[in-house]
Amino acid sequence: MYKGIENITICDHPLIKHKLTIVRQTSTGTNEFRTVIEEIAMMIGYEALKDLPLEDVEIETPIEKAMCPMLSGKKPAIVPILRAGLGMLSGMLRLMPAAKVGHIGMYRDEETLEPHEYYCKLPTEIDQRAIYLVDPMLATGGSAIAAIDAIKQRGGKNITFLCIVAAPEGLEKIHEAHPDVRVFAGNLDRQLNEVGYICPGLGDCGDRIFGTK
Repeated sequence: MYKGIENITICDHPLIKHKLTIVRQTSTGTNEFRTVIEEIAMMIGYEALKDLPLEDVEIETPIEKAMCPMLSGKKPAIVPILRAGLGMLSGMLRLMPAAKVGHIGMYRDEETLEPHEYYCKLPTEIDQRAIYLVDPMLATGGSAIAAIDAIKQRGGKNITFLCIVAAPEGLEKIHEAHPDVRVFAGNLDRQLNEVGYICPGLGDCGDRIFGTK
């Protein structure tokens, strides 16, 4: 938990810490960076998905018929914030191959640091689905808050936000704006710098995932 807030979870796992050290390094190339981000996303996702609802169904094993649990209700929705959130999508889909996928496009004004929505496409019946919003970096919190606003405006209710690293400033803002949203972060980094980047952070995660810088 973060400051005793039950719906904010910092995933304290040795493998996540190890993999984060790999992606933090400037010497890590695009292919390795992309692969390790997917692996971290899968590990965070495993933790975040532990409360998915189950129902017993009858199956036939090689030995006998049995009542066994399977996921119930509408298929969950994974919603990456474009474009960096796409780097977490494959890891999440490994856990839930049948999940529906939406997309929210956000860009951040480099001067004001304010987010701007330019695209939003969500699965049908979004009000009945568990929604997993993913973005590698929770910095100022502006993009995450705007994305959550967009989902709620379209009927989404059960929202969980997942990120690779978070700054304290972003965690506090997202909790203040949306206290009902669960947050799972791979690590709590120290702070934001004067231009709104997480320290020590990963740099520009989108550029590093897609090799555009």
